[in-house]
Amino acid sequence: MRIVKLDKDTKKDILSSLLKRSPNQYVEYENIVSDIISDVRLRGDEAVFELTSKFDKWIVNPDNVRVNRDEIEDAYKKIDQKLIDILNEAAENIRDFHKRQIKESWITTKPDGSILGQKITPVDSVGCYAPGGKAAYPSSVLMNIIPAYVAGVERIVLCTPAMNGKVNPVTLVAADIAGATEIYKVGGAQAIAALAYGTKSIPSVCKITGPGNIFVALAKKACFGTVGIDSIAGPSEILVIADETANARFVAADLLSQAEHDELASAILLTTSESLAKEVSKEIDVFLQELDRRDIISKSLDNYGYILVGDSMDDIIDTANDIASEHVEIQTKNPYEVMTRIRNAGAIFLGEYSSEPLGDYFAGPNHILPTNGTAKFFSPLNVDEFTKKTSIISYSKAGLESVHEQIEYFATKEELTAHANSIRVRFE
Repeated sequence: MRIVKLDKDTKKDILSSLLKRSPNQYVEYENIVSDIISDVRLRGDEAVFELTSKFDKWIVNPDNVRVNRDEIEDAYKKIDQKLIDILNEAAENIRDFHKRQIKESWITTKPDGSILGQKITPVDSVGCYAPGGKAAYPSSVLMNIIPAYVAGVERIVLCTPAMNGKVNPVTLVAADIAGATEIYKVGGAQAIAALAYGTKSIPSVCKITGPGNIFVALAKKACFGTVGIDSIAGPSEILVIADETANARFVAADLLSQAEHDELASAILLTTSESLAKEVSKEIDVFLQELDRRDIISKSLDNYGYILVGDSMDDIIDTANDIASEHVEIQTKNPYEVMTRIRNAGAIFLGEYSSEPLGDYFAGPNHILPTNGTAKFFSPLNVDEFTKKTSIISYSKAGLESVHEQIEYFATKEELTAHANSIRVRFE
């Protein structure tokens, strides 16, 4: 893995390179996605079924597009009990974490009797997307559905591809454990379009969440406004901040845990220790000889893997905040002190026994995180994503009378005389 001296020009070049992975850069696919969405809006089920049959190699129709209870029960029989138990334990950790995010409606009363407040309401329905083409990710199914369930969403829909008409049984079990109310065997941009605009077989939802390939990401972007979305996910990424006290073998293993996702994944080590940098690079070479996805890992590291050696921890932390990585591990002598200075990160992992896969699978915090620098303004998927906040205003006559002149004056300065009149008529 390449070792580079961290300086202003290096950082600029790396940031530019990382941003090229954003879904916003793949404009050549936007027309394809736009055509798919238009086709689904125009022809509904017919378009969805044709596209699904073409891409997933099976004949789909209104009678088989939705997963039934018998298929779910059959899925339980196809996976081992140990995995079912682990899924249940992970789900309980995720529920417990997200229950702590629940916000309550509130009301405040002024001395004149006027009332102000905020009403918290779950969205009516949500469509969760789970990839299912080359591999199944039951962890993402749990992370998508459980926050919606905890928030109180009544209709929770899962869409996932079904290769040759079969959804991976682990995906079905995870969805059932998490609380999905409907599961459809549809993936890709056509699934997002169906969820956004609705078809006869797949009624529309209010919000769409979850990761997917570039076509799914661009479809979510295109449908935003018709429905809400969580964010537009890019390739996975990890950034490790480490000093001379870090265990090089641990650091190397953690970097590779994200590089194996795909060729566009990013793995970066920021360190003040040249000796650690060299040790980590050697450990990565050793691991590459034994890991199954070594070809993907090698391409990922060649494209977006860096070991950056900085002069000071201040430089390291500034760079970490500029990159705003999806996952940030801190393996330093005092990780909590460093953590207080990290402003931009999807999730922060503290200490050498808080490896990133702990968050992926089991700890409880959501692993659907902002990528491609969007941690500067986005948050992990959370309960708030599945609720709406409505303002409550109830003024008494005395309350309005005490401020009506200010409001009227304000409105006239904006040249909105009907606004002013709406207040004025009450005190004629």
